[in-house]
Amino acid sequence: MSDAPAPGRARRLVGFGPAGRINRLLADPRVQSLAARTPVLRRLARRDGEAIFDIVAGFCASQALMALVDLRIPERLMDGALTVEQLAARCDMPEAGLRVLLRANVATGLLKLRRGDRVALTRRGAAMAGVPGLREMILHHKVLYRDLADPVAVFRGEAKTELARFWPYVFGAAEAGDAALAARYSELMAQSQRLVAEDTLAAVDLRHARVLLDIGGGTGTFLCAACRAAPRLRGILFDLPQVAEGARTRIEEAGLAGRIGIAAGSFHTDPLPSGADTISLVRVAYDHEDSTVAAILQRVHAILPDAGRLILSEPMTGGAVPTVPGDVYFALYTLAMRTGKARSASEIAALCKAAGFDRVDTPKMPRPFVTSVVIAEKLSE
Repeated sequence: MSDAPAPGRARRLVGFGPAGRINRLLADPRVQSLAARTPVLRRLARRDGEAIFDIVAGFCASQALMALVDLRIPERLMDGALTVEQLAARCDMPEAGLRVLLRANVATGLLKLRRGDRVALTRRGAAMAGVPGLREMILHHKVLYRDLADPVAVFRGEAKTELARFWPYVFGAAEAGDAALAARYSELMAQSQRLVAEDTLAAVDLRHARVLLDIGGGTGTFLCAACRAAPRLRGILFDLPQVAEGARTRIEEAGLAGRIGIAAGSFHTDPLPSGADTISLVRVAYDHEDSTVAAILQRVHAILPDAGRLILSEPMTGGAVPTVPGDVYFALYTLAMRTGKARSASEIAALCKAAGFDRVDTPKMPRPFVTSVVIAEKLSE
């Protein structure tokens, strides 16, 4: 039997099917010019053109944001508008370059121009300045930008990325003698996890939970928030020794040392603490490949009692409908990390089912760019 496609299918494969003809028509400069002059089509043509240019200009916008944050301009404007001359002196910048930077961030909606050559924060800019850990995360993107200098190599899996070496080094830094580095990035994760905890706990009812085991719990931000939200809840934090030790101070400062215990170990090789009826994996799964996540889920299922629940919270892709947060940002970030993978809620639900969980729920989240949640329940056997 011949492997050659049928004539009709061959035409479709080389672009002569209906879709191919339409695409060539839309790409024809003469058609584009006609659309730009036709009142009915002009609005569509302009909208498509602007959307394409926004994508092209996106890199420049992100660099303008980086410079804005690096120079601490949002903080300098928090008490009110300043002139360009005043900002130039405070930022030690020539006015000409600073003016370009400021106008770029006016265009993206973070700043606004006022009379007298003054600049002020917009509502969006002020809100951005108040997001915990956002400044540090934006500055951390310098590593990601360097990794994406050759994006084709990243997509092919050929690039030797900094991110692939960065996080393993950070979390091994305390053992390597650089405890300050480990502490700095643990604090970054803790700050950025506040919004994640807020949205996760709004989607999960912990009123009937007795003991929450937070695997990969970092310095305890989520577990402290959970115990404050559910006054009768007790917690166990489980993470690597050099990370878990940093949680002790945070838990004590929160006044929760009597309700939260700390267990150090690796969820890859060490036994998981027992006694919890609820287990959380907050921003853990997307750091790992499918086989690793499958193994973690099986271990979690094995130690949960009947009616026990797993709460898995992290940014997720859009599944059948790709999204910018999940399928552009987090998918590319984890691809550059070389250890993880951004997944859709349905993919995570399938992994939970394969691990033995009986009921899986995916509540609708208010801010999917912050986090999404999958809740898996182990029913009576």
